[in-house]
Amino acid sequence: MHFTKAQKVHYTLRIAVAMCFIGHGAFGIITKPIWCNYFAVMGIGHNMAYRMMPVVGSVDILFGLIMLAYPIRAIPLWLVGWGIVTAMLRPLSGEPFAEFIERAGNFGAPLSLLILHGGLPRTFKELFSPLIPEVEPDDATWSRVKNCLKIVAFLLLAGHGWLNLVEKKGLLGQYSSIGFSNPAAVARLLGVFEILAACLLFIRPARPVIFFLLCWKAGSELFYPRYELFEWVERGGSYGSLLALWLAMGKQSSYEGGEGKSSGARIILNSPLGRQAIEGIQRITWKYQRLYK
Repeated sequence: MHFTKAQKVHYTLRIAVAMCFIGHGAFGIITKPIWCNYFAVMGIGHNMAYRMMPVVGSVDILFGLIMLAYPIRAIPLWLVGWGIVTAMLRPLSGEPFAEFIERAGNFGAPLSLLILHGGLPRTFKELFSPLIPEVEPDDATWSRVKNCLKIVAFLLLAGHGWLNLVEKKGLLGQYSSIGFSNPAAVARLLGVFEILAACLLFIRPARPVIFFLLCWKAGSELFYPRYELFEWVERGGSYGSLLALWLAMGKQSSYEGGEGKSSGARIILNSPLGRQAIEGIQRITWKYQRLYK
């Protein structure tokens, strides 16, 4: 089975959106203590916050599963707003503003998916229209998708670099846990590297650079001292935005009407594991489409 470039970007962003919801929801289920600070911004007390966390988490996970099974425009549109609000609660609770910027993937990935499918819904009925993988964007739409993904990638890399420069306690703990004797110096070095890399990607988004930064981001998020898997999954919008940008910057494949050789984008989404994952999502989608026709 072959996938067009648009289908690859669709599935990448769709899975990324689901990861954001499911990862964030998992923290609600396990009642992550720091969430109390964010509830406090809205005037919600400690005890009520702990009662609300599992409810919020369950809704997030439900939306993530819907996104995988039967994606409708309302889900990524909600995540754009929800992602901005939840990310903004961090600086509002006293954390550095870089915490908001670093989470650009949480709201940038669903926004890019909506742009790929023609933009924001214009009527109430369109909110519940499905996002069909067989989308055929024109050149103007592709340009908007690429620009959105470039901005998102710049923000999430620069934001993480900023957190390194201010020596965020959690990051220093990561570097100490993997054996660095001077984690503050490592943080400053990585901060400069990530900000420069973000600028390079924004100015000249070459595919080898994007792919390297995708591997860097996906790998560097594995070293959280607690909740490693949930932390990694929640940041799916970051990896998904970088992977989608890498795919979007690729040339048209020969089976899409081009004359060139096969694109390197097949490496991931056309690998045996990638095909199985996408075909599984397609089967679930078709099942729900038949049920709701």
